[in-house]
Amino acid sequence: MAGEESPSDFLLHNGMEVVVIPDHRAPVVTHMIWYKIGSADEPPGNSGIAHFFEHLMFKATANHAAGELDRAVSEIGGSKNAFTYYDFTAFHETVPSSALEQMMGFEADRMRNLVLTDDVIKTERDVILEERRSRIENNPQAVLTEELDATLWQNQPYRISVVGWMQEIQQLNREDAKAFYDAYYHPNNAVLVVVGDVDPDAVKAMAERTYGKIARGPDLPPRIRPVEPEQNTKRTVTLADARVSVPSFSTQWVVPSYHTAKPGEAEALDLLAEILGGDNHSRLYQELVVKQGIASDAAAYFQGTMLDATNFTVYGAPRGDARLADVEAAIDAEIARVVKDGVTEDELERAKTRFVRSMIFTRDKQDEMAKMYGSTLATGGNVKDVQEWPDRIRKVTAAEVKAVAARYLVLDHSTTGYLLPQQQAGN
Repeated sequence: MAGEESPSDFLLHNGMEVVVIPDHRAPVVTHMIWYKIGSADEPPGNSGIAHFFEHLMFKATANHAAGELDRAVSEIGGSKNAFTYYDFTAFHETVPSSALEQMMGFEADRMRNLVLTDDVIKTERDVILEERRSRIENNPQAVLTEELDATLWQNQPYRISVVGWMQEIQQLNREDAKAFYDAYYHPNNAVLVVVGDVDPDAVKAMAERTYGKIARGPDLPPRIRPVEPEQNTKRTVTLADARVSVPSFSTQWVVPSYHTAKPGEAEALDLLAEILGGDNHSRLYQELVVKQGIASDAAAYFQGTMLDATNFTVYGAPRGDARLADVEAAIDAEIARVVKDGVTEDELERAKTRFVRSMIFTRDKQDEMAKMYGSTLATGGNVKDVQEWPDRIRKVTAAEVKAVAARYLVLDHSTTGYLLPQQQAGN
């Protein structure tokens, strides 16, 4: 990707990959470490262990008391966080550049030196259970999303909630946590991305002094997961809940990701999502919200950065007295138009411009840059893939967009979820 940043990419002797993206506009740096382990890698019956372990990483180590990292970041006015997804777990801090090596020291320490006791496990397990209640059980949209995922994916582990099933979280113990830690939290299963006011050579020296002291872990087997079978049915999931005031629906299809697609397919799917429902210039928004006035919202999404296959989603909600069925029918009609007639050269070029511009704007946010590189490297890609992404987007043709729409957006092979107010349950 052109611009001020010129990424440096190197390996430490223990197998840890480091990417450095200089950005000297402010004396600030974002330090983000990615582990190639997510919820889709969990052993059967241990759902939630990846997310659980994200929490445990903030506990005491042999060298630092619990909460010491939090205090160190707060004292210098920085910020920190972590997140778990299907294919990776990441930890990050944004701090003054002068504190970078200190952050590396903290992260290198907890990579191998956590102190896991039964009391620590029990306390944090209770926190996770409460998080599941508040984030999922108390949120009708989250409940429906979880059920939709379990229906869309017939074989792949993406069907299981990242947070985990309640009954399996309740059984997680110290032995589970220790086995997970010893298997996956090693430098040769990690990628470090540093974005900010730094010099690549200086970052390399710091990384060698901190992360470089950690011994290489055992070689991990390839991340081979169950393959999704061909899907030949239309499935629906319906949730009616008294807490829902405005009904909505979403339809999803299993499609290739950037890691699994044939050359050009994922880029075409990205532009198809942009043209169909990327923003208020899109077909769905213009037709349903602006012209017909039947929808309060209409959108399309493609989650391309996944290790295995992924999903393409369209979404809609009615406005005023309009019926949900009318919104769904109108969205289906727009998809059918693309499948039959394709897209125009003009709207394709405008979509490319919007898409590439959004990539350029990402450079203004250190954490977003770190996420772009880290998520790609954690799901089988490399630095060159990120740098060449805009050029690959620009090369997509209208025929390729039409082809992926016709190949993948088949309504008879989709999964649709309906979120309804309680009184509409029988409708």
